[in-house]
Amino acid sequence: MINVELTKNEKENNLGLLRRFSKKIKSSGIIPRMRSIRYHSKSETGFLRKKKALKTINKKAEIDELIKLGKMPEKKTFGRK
Repeated sequence: MINVELTKNEKENNLGLLRRFSKKIKSSGIIPRMRSIRYHSKSETGFLRKKKALKTINKKAEIDELIKLGKMPEKKTFGRK
């Protein structure tokens, strides 16, 4: 990680310092790198995929059992499947 440091010159006002700071940030490439890190989604691990698949299988089995027992209405499908 690159840190940008600036010191205010004697005859420089705050806007000039801010302008210099923003130029330095743009030239160093910090903002594009931070945005790519911020919005990058990590790929799902194999363990998490298996866990999610097992969860959906168990949920489907539970719903099928409830339908067989008559405690839940059958699914109505609309349109193409």
